[in-house]
Amino acid sequence: MVDLNILPGEPGCYIFKNSKGRIIYIGKAKNIKKRVSSYFQKKGLGPKTKALVGNINSVDFVVTETDVEAYLLENTLIKKHRPKYNIDLKDSRRYAYILLTNESFPRLLVAREKKKEGQYFGPFVSGQERDYILNFLKRTFKLRTCKRFSKRPCLRSHIGRCLSPCIGEDKKIEYQKNISKVKKILKGQTKEALKELKAEMKEMSDRQDYEKAIALRNQISAIERLNERQIVERERKYDEDILNYLVKGGRVHLLAFKIYKGTLTNKEEFSFEHSEGFLEEFLSRYYSENEIPKEIIVPDSVDPALEAYLSKLSKRNPKIIVPKKGEKKALLELVKKNAEISFFGNMQKAEALEEKLCLPQTPRVIECFDISHLSGTSAVGSMVQFRDGLPDKGNYRRFKIRSVEGIDDFRAIGEVVRRRYSRLLKEGGGMPNLIIVDGGAGQLSFALEELRKLGLDIPAISIAKKFEEIYLPGRSAALKLSGKETALKFIQEIRDEAHRFAIKYQRSLRGRDLKDNRK
Repeated sequence: MVDLNILPGEPGCYIFKNSKGRIIYIGKAKNIKKRVSSYFQKKGLGPKTKALVGNINSVDFVVTETDVEAYLLENTLIKKHRPKYNIDLKDSRRYAYILLTNESFPRLLVAREKKKEGQYFGPFVSGQERDYILNFLKRTFKLRTCKRFSKRPCLRSHIGRCLSPCIGEDKKIEYQKNISKVKKILKGQTKEALKELKAEMKEMSDRQDYEKAIALRNQISAIERLNERQIVERERKYDEDILNYLVKGGRVHLLAFKIYKGTLTNKEEFSFEHSEGFLEEFLSRYYSENEIPKEIIVPDSVDPALEAYLSKLSKRNPKIIVPKKGEKKALLELVKKNAEISFFGNMQKAEALEEKLCLPQTPRVIECFDISHLSGTSAVGSMVQFRDGLPDKGNYRRFKIRSVEGIDDFRAIGEVVRRRYSRLLKEGGGMPNLIIVDGGAGQLSFALEELRKLGLDIPAISIAKKFEEIYLPGRSAALKLSGKETALKFIQEIRDEAHRFAIKYQRSLRGRDLKDNRK
């Protein structure tokens, strides 16, 4: 179930997933919320987009600082996941380098692989941006494009598009000077290039060579315009993980960005109880099971022994870095920003439930029950838990129905509710803030009766599939919420997850029974 209200109005990438959790499309946007919303609001969509929208079950996202950074992230994620609906839409002209050839009078070419001799610059975030800078440099510095030198000036020379190093020594010297400037620009050293050009322009002006001075002035103006465009992603030769967290309500909400050679490739979310020294414990446990990068960037200092421990695990001497300023500090802040949106953007759904159901507090922990059977046989129950607006799969539970024969969903719900909370009482486990039952007033009545017998006063509701009506204790008429409301969408999301989990378990049991019967 896609809830558009929790999406940020920030630049970045959005990731559509189907009902099985598989990524089916990855896109970029200047405003994630507006772009994703447009898929569900536009009319007259093409057949491929219609098929895409029909298969969207959930949406994930990664916020970036600028929409330009989203270009490279989109390419990287598409390359990694190869989503079904991106295959025909993928721009094959993207993700390439500019090659400055290793010739007497170098040329600029597009290169997708580093096979030829020369200097490579990039990768460029899009084919459009790469072509812009390529044409800009060729035009501004009048670089040659011919594969072989001609014995006489070509057409490009006659119309002033090529410096023609093939026809004179003075042209050869000037050409090499221009190549030096091109290298500086491609390396991002535009300030140095501008300084040299301004000095040359002054010299030509002092000599009263106004034609050359004007040409240099035009080059300066063009480079200053170019300098405003962020088009090249800095390449790194090592991997990094960047971790940051927020602590709220006694829990740690931690986000890890996986950086592969300078490019964000993945993010992972974790939520756990706050305790003293949690960061060191997390790093130790996480990297005992996951690949250890060259650098691990964190917001707080950790025991130096941890770094030594990770070195033994990886044999590559990883560094744990706590940056105080600069680019790495900015990346830490970006991860924290994503954590706020990822974790507490989802909390808005729980807050919407609090308001619409008039609950005594925000339901941070919600548990939902469903029953599944095949014509009264192989009956099972499921319970899923959502914590802070997100599924907490480690706390999912499944039940074989023991006390009910045939089709009796009312008593089956009563059984699983009794078993779940009598066990929690026995073990001293924490209770949820809200219970949801799949069904109507009858299912809710049986669940409430079991809670009463156990002496528990936990808010509980049920949702009936046919009209998506919500039943509350002590209220004769069903509560009807608009299909556009966040509260209803969240209840449906939880109910659908409980239904999926129940069917999965019921089918697995049926499969085992069929196997046993064949023996």
